[in-house]
This record gives sequence, C-alpha cells and structure tokens, in this order.
Amino acid sequence: MDTEARRWADHMEASGCWPDSSMWIRPAMLERAPRHEYAPDLVWVWNGDQWAAVERTTEPDQWAAAIYGSPYDSTITQITDSLPSSSLSCGSVVADMLDSLRLAPGDRVLELGAGLGWNAALLALQAGPGHVTSVEVDATLAAEARKRLDAAGLGVDVHAGDGAAGWLAGAPYDRIIATYAVETVPWTWVEQTRPGGRIVTPWGRLGHVALTVADDGQSASGWVQGLGMFMPSRGVDQGREWDQIPRNGQVETESPFPRAVEGLADSSLLFALRVLLPDIRITSRTDRSPMAWVHDGYSSWATISVTGPEGGAAVASQGGPRRLVDEIAVGWERWVHAGSPSLYDFGMTRTPDAQYLWVEDGEGGRQRWEPLQSSHHQSDQAA
Repeated sequence: MDTEARRWADHMEASGCWPDSSMWIRPAMLERAPRHEYAPDLVWVWNGDQWAAVERTTEPDQWAAAIYGSPYDSTITQITDSLPSSSLSCGSVVADMLDSLRLAPGDRVLELGAGLGWNAALLALQAGPGHVTSVEVDATLAAEARKRLDAAGLGVDVHAGDGAAGWLAGAPYDRIIATYAVETVPWTWVEQTRPGGRIVTPWGRLGHVALTVADDGQSASGWVQGLGMFMPSRGVDQGREWDQIPRNGQVETESPFPRAVEGLADSSLLFALRVLLPDIRITSRTDRSPMAWVHDGYSSWATISVTGPEGGAAVASQGGPRRLVDEIAVGWERWVHAGSPSLYDFGMTRTPDAQYLWVEDGEGGRQRWEPLQSSHHQSDQAA
C-alpha cells in the first residue's frame, strides 16, 4: 500500500495536480485522510467485458492498485444494476474542486454526495470540526461514511437524504460542494448559500463549475474550472455504453470527415460540443492511429478513423436514427466560428427560473450558448 500511495503521490506531483493556491490539500490527501482509509474492502474494476470485484483480503495488491491508480482514475466502490453508482473520485479532480471551493478555516460547508466520506474528511480538515454537513442519498453509504468520519474524530454531520434538496437545517452555508454531476444546478443550493458564498459542482459529467451567489441572492454565476467525468445523481438514466448500442438491422453509412480526428481530443472542443450537443458522448485516441468513438447512449453511433498513411483523410462510419457525425461537424463549425473559445472561457449563470452557459465576447458582454438540439430524441429513447 505504501508503495502504491507513494507512486500515486509522485504522479500527482509530476502531473501538476497539487494546487499552489491551496497548500493544505496535499498533506490532507496524503497524510491526514489518505484515500485508502475511506475505501471499502470490495472495489470494482473493468475487465474489458464487465465490472469485476476485487477483494482486499484475497487480492491486496490488485486492491491497492485499484485505489491508487492514475491521478485521473476513479475507484468504483459500488455497483447498482450493473452500473457504477458510487466511487472515490480521481485525485486530480478532487484536488482541483477543493481548490476551486476556496475553503477557509471556519467556513460552514454543505457537501452533497458523501459516498464513503473521503471528500467530507478533507473538507473537515480545512473547515474544522462541526463545520461540515454532508448528505448522501444511499442510507447504507451514509451510515458507513458516518462511522468512518466519527472514528477519525472529524465532527462531520452526515444525513441520509436527497442532495437536490440540500440541508435546510444548517443553512445558510459559506460553501456548497457536490460530488455528483447535475444538468441543472438546483435553485435550492443557491437559496441555502449566503450572498458571496461559493458553489462548486460537476456539470453534465464532463466538467465542474464554481458559482458565486450574488449580493441579492437572486442569481449565481461563475466560470468552468476544468474537465472531469462524474456520475450523475441517482435515478438519472445513464443510457447505454458504446458496446451496448444495438446494431441489428441498422444501415451503416460511410463518408469523409472534414476535419482531423485528433481534434476530438481537444478539451476545449469537447466541452463546447458538450454544451451544443448535450447527449452525444465522444471518446478518442491519438497514441496510435487516431480514432474516435461517438454515441448518444441509446441507438445511434459512429466511428471516425484515419485511413491509409499517417496524415491521411478521415472517414466516418455511422448508424442509427441520427447522423451523429453530421451533428458534430455542425457543432465544430459553431465553435470555430466563435473563435474556438477555451474551456476556461465558458461560464454559467443560474437564476430562479433558468440556467445558461455563456462566453464573454471581449467587450464585457456575454454570448449565450444554447444546445443545437434537444437531448435524448424520443425516437432514440424508444429504441
């Protein structure tokens, strides 16, 4: 365990994952509340076909490797209906989100999504005993997190409940942080944060935002802070994985793709496409022959690859009710036409009635970015 933990810490260092502006995070994550102390004896790893259990007592080396993989890997700690439903988030994102929270000693913090308590422990080490409240929808996980946090003497108040409702009894909070992704930031969270307070939450399973509540409490705005994949809140339809998309009876078409496949690894382009095409999922590789896999989680899919020698033309194959490659091409052009804004040029505003993303236009104005189409077409859902 010590060897794996040291290797993980060194990788975090080499990758620049320890934030200079929040020096408390590194010792908290490595020494005061190490990751493995909040991991269950049974974790899950993907073996290429399914999620396979790894038991600490019988496979200690494999278990340690699953806990301390890459700084960019999460550790799956619970499977529900054959899908991951709880995890220890990847260390790089945990550190980045804690840094984005701008947490100070004495701040009152509400955490949504306790899991097994690791993030709550880190919050309490900075905010102080009695200053952190955590809500977890799974009563079994909540009880386990409470047990671990009580044993550590961290004074975290853990409740079983729906995170979307916040926890009114402790409001107002100086800081709110969620450990699961939301499509729309619950207005309840804004109402339970003091004016000038800060909300950090994953959005749409591809990034996280930090919002500051306005002085009048009637809005919250802020910037996208970084990328990262997150589980959605419980009950949200996660759709199908790439290899689960039905192909029987589908007509596959092939056509040239007008841009370089490698571009689909650009984090700023990926985020822009996430805003414009919310339900399209894209993964890619650039280490060998460049290739991208695209699907909508239901019934449409595509691959984009390079044929022939290096630098050759890209070809797209696609099937299903939607033409996903055509939609991506339109979204890509929209991003280029807007000046190819960076991931960090995007911001979000939440009001009582609406939520929208925007990019500053260079003159102090904000240009809204709206989806090019509605998510989860009815025809796809029925397939």
